[in-house]
Amino acid sequence: MKGLQSVLLLVVSNCFMFFAWYGNLKFQSLPAFSKLSLPVIILLSWMVAGLEYCFMIPANRIGYVGNGGPFNLWQLKVIQEALSLAIFTILTLICFRNEHLSINHLIGFALLLLAVFFLFKE
Repeated sequence: MKGLQSVLLLVVSNCFMFFAWYGNLKFQSLPAFSKLSLPVIILLSWMVAGLEYCFMIPANRIGYVGNGGPFNLWQLKVIQEALSLAIFTILTLICFRNEHLSINHLIGFALLLLAVFFLFKE
């Protein structure tokens, strides 16, 4: 159960991080947003990233084997990276219609999934 909680919190965390990092690119065409200075954009992004930490930190604490969770640090990190890539891909295809997924991307994703496999292999 702790493993599932940890993964779900990581999913939410990565959704916030996607918008903290790339939301400014999506919303730059809006009139009100395009008038904001770069320091204001950075501040807004950090505010969103702060929400990301509200999910990332509990995910790591709940999931960590030292706190009764099922994952060691290596596993937590590779889960987070794999989820980050999956969520990035899904949200990019939804939010940025001009970006396209290619076979090279899929091959790279497959290699990352192999990394997940090997980190969980005893």
